[in-house]
Amino acid sequence: MTSRRHAITILGLSIAALVFPASADEAGPGLHYYYPVPAANPAQTLNVDVCVYGGTPGGVAAAVQARRMGKTAALAVFRRHVGGMTSGGLTAMDLGNGAAIGGLAHEFIESARQAKREAKNNPSPELGFRPSQAEEIFRAMLRTADVPVYFEHRLKTVEKEGTRITALVFENGDRIEAKMFVDATYEGDLFARAGVKYFVGREGNDVYGETLNGFHIAKTHQFRFPVDPYRTPGDPASGVLPGITPGPLPATGTGDKRVQGYNFRMWAVKAEAGLPWPKPEGYRREDYALLERYLNTDPNATWEFTYKSGPVKLNVGDCNNAGPISTDFVGGADAWPEADYATREKIFQAHLTYQEGMMWFLANDSAVPQRVREFVQKFGLPKTEFTETGGWPHELYVREGRRMISDYVMTEKNCRRQVVAEDSVGLASYQMDSHHTSRVIVDGKAMAEGCLEGAVKLPYPVSYRSIVPREAECANLLVPVCLASTHVAYGSIRMEPVFMILGQSAATAAVLAIDGGTDVQKVNYATLRERLLKDGQILDWSAEPAAPPKAN
Repeated sequence: MTSRRHAITILGLSIAALVFPASADEAGPGLHYYYPVPAANPAQTLNVDVCVYGGTPGGVAAAVQARRMGKTAALAVFRRHVGGMTSGGLTAMDLGNGAAIGGLAHEFIESARQAKREAKNNPSPELGFRPSQAEEIFRAMLRTADVPVYFEHRLKTVEKEGTRITALVFENGDRIEAKMFVDATYEGDLFARAGVKYFVGREGNDVYGETLNGFHIAKTHQFRFPVDPYRTPGDPASGVLPGITPGPLPATGTGDKRVQGYNFRMWAVKAEAGLPWPKPEGYRREDYALLERYLNTDPNATWEFTYKSGPVKLNVGDCNNAGPISTDFVGGADAWPEADYATREKIFQAHLTYQEGMMWFLANDSAVPQRVREFVQKFGLPKTEFTETGGWPHELYVREGRRMISDYVMTEKNCRRQVVAEDSVGLASYQMDSHHTSRVIVDGKAMAEGCLEGAVKLPYPVSYRSIVPREAECANLLVPVCLASTHVAYGSIRMEPVFMILGQSAATAAVLAIDGGTDVQKVNYATLRERLLKDGQILDWSAEPAAPPKAN
């Protein structure tokens, strides 16, 4: 029950911070990651039991679980939406083995399925629920649990006493004090500011005894036929086309600081019901020279707009990257995880310009094969989704940010069940998956690099120790999204249902730590496990191999 002191403290805050905006689609900042917001007037301090930073599905699950367990909670969100990628366009959810999903994640999925069935204006029920439906479900979960949500709160500093966080201070001047904190951001911004050790990029295979990590020429989503990478074909002295990384190649399995490609998960509709593909202000035709060359290398090539064919998976509903040159701005996001907010805004805009420009190029440029142009022209952006941003998704798909380094790091061996964590706080089951990280030159040909698809035959446990920092670094923080895992393992874990599972488990542990007056590292696992099972979480698996998942 909310205490009188807590209620008074909340009432001392700006009332706008306590309620949702009237509509997610009301006039807003447009397509921006970082934009000016007014300072709190006056700046206030909120005191709660559990503070969750990050409006991702994992963050929503954490805040709701804390309230369900009787604690006061607050959810601080960077911008003005909740639901992360699920409300930002990624509605064809990657479930892996659906039977391994329990708890709040299962509740959300069932609600989304029901909303999809009931919607009269869903143009393609088989392709997933609408982004707006997803956000409303998340908002309903938060309202029902009585979770106050603080939109447009950008973390500025973390206050600590010894190994314990005492408060988060935001750019608008507000601060939130709490006993426990949950970092549910895609980037790991909270734990980085709290001094927790992390890694960005790809570990070398030798670091954790893996086989799929580090630099490698992709075996899937590769160029279907040889494509010359040079501005003047056959002439290295002419320089490389945009999108190609020149230079000598490292040995296979070598670690680096590259991250897999980001994109926007467009939600397309039939052209007659939608908006035309926009031509961005910063459009540069030369940025698509490699794509032009690829599309015209073989005049008999078929382009089916599927994952296997490309050049983009285009259909009514959630659309995705497909092939070696597609909607992923490969190589454009390497700086994102550690960048400041202003730099991320520039990276966000570069991704937006690239992807909008690519779709306009495919639909309008005379150099694009006619059958490709005609197919792209059959689709457009929705009029009824993302209305504040012209039908374009507001969320950039940050597939991978910082990854915490803790006492237990999830690796490829966990995904293959060669090592099985004994302190499970949820199951993951999707394939080990990474999008391309670069395009390089091999024997005078353009080649995509970094994509991996490694089989996961059975759901496997995610360790509790992988979502808590080392005790010497922080004793009252849990990290369910940027958890301790290698690039390869994260490629399997990084699905939104798993983030919800881990977010719920993180909040459960936070409440038990409060009740026990202890650090998160010292929470009794038997007690935690008992409560997780009581709340519908699935922690163990012994069954037939999982069916192959859909590509993401």
